[in-house]
Amino acid sequence: MSRSHDHGGAIFATARRLGVPTSALIDFSASINPLGLPIAAREAIGRALDSLVHYPDAGHQEFKDALARYHGVPLAHFVVANGSTEIIYQLPALLTGKRALLAAPSFSEYERALKRQQWEVHHFPLSPEEGFSLDLARLETELAKGYDAFYLCNPGNPSGTLYPARLIEQVCGLCSAAKAFLVLDEAFMDFCEEASAKHIVIENGNALILRSMTKFFGIPGLRLGYAMASEPLCGRLCDLGVPWNVNTLALAAGTASLQDREYNQRTILFIDQERRFLSDLLGSFPQFKVYPSSANFLLVEIAGGMTARELARQLLPGLVIIRDCASFYGLTPQFFRIAVRTRAENERLAALLEKILLPIPIKDEIKAGRD
Repeated sequence: MSRSHDHGGAIFATARRLGVPTSALIDFSASINPLGLPIAAREAIGRALDSLVHYPDAGHQEFKDALARYHGVPLAHFVVANGSTEIIYQLPALLTGKRALLAAPSFSEYERALKRQQWEVHHFPLSPEEGFSLDLARLETELAKGYDAFYLCNPGNPSGTLYPARLIEQVCGLCSAAKAFLVLDEAFMDFCEEASAKHIVIENGNALILRSMTKFFGIPGLRLGYAMASEPLCGRLCDLGVPWNVNTLALAAGTASLQDREYNQRTILFIDQERRFLSDLLGSFPQFKVYPSSANFLLVEIAGGMTARELARQLLPGLVIIRDCASFYGLTPQFFRIAVRTRAENERLAALLEKILLPIPIKDEIKAGRD
């Protein structure tokens, strides 16, 4: 697989290679809400079909209204995009300068987008041994070397580490003092919304938040994301965009999803419960170290000589896909990421792992103790 497609969620290519329908696969490599898209979104898509004879709403008005209500933020602070990745690729042209610092490990598209615009990219490594903690004193020292932008994902991807809003406020201060633009990716923040730094960032003219509708609302195929920033900065970002960048069905589904509060609460409770269950399940294997997470996935490190790539290869005949994390800067070939899925799917993964890793299956009484 080429580096340009180095992501989880390659379910169609995998299905073709194995000669099976996509419905036969369980995709733990893509961190998408296992509850599926909200019923309200499905119904909204149906109602919007007749509107396909018209151009989409270029101003994204209804979706922005829904975003404003969802976040408690005035709609002038939003920029809507065809997935947050669209904004990631626009940012290097918007920002002044050519030196970027990326907290690592992190989403590979930051670096790819920056290098496409001839930016010089450096990494600020976050250590697994230290729980991917963010040392402010070390960051201040590094920023003093002269960077024009600092990229940070919160919760971290693939670590799942959540940095409290108070810490992000301090990061904002350090970036402002160093004249480095802060790009804060909150793609997984819907799972822990209370920790969002949105109210801090929108008042800062030198920072921007990226958000995605993909993960929490389960609509990766529709491509919908947005940014939150100061009003002048949103205006400048809008000027970089193209007309009708978001299709009618995506806007309808996004608007309905944001309004479905019952789905929101059900997702948070479900993911919290299943994440704990899956963490205990994986943690019962002596070969695994499971890292704490506040998102809908878990980062796992495997010991004993096996690599994540080899484990992924052995799981594939069982029609299960995991995310090998060797391509993430700062992680070894022993790291992999597992999405939180349904109870039955999580148990199927465990059963396959038992056959691969354990000479003797996990005792029934241990399994019973997790329920």
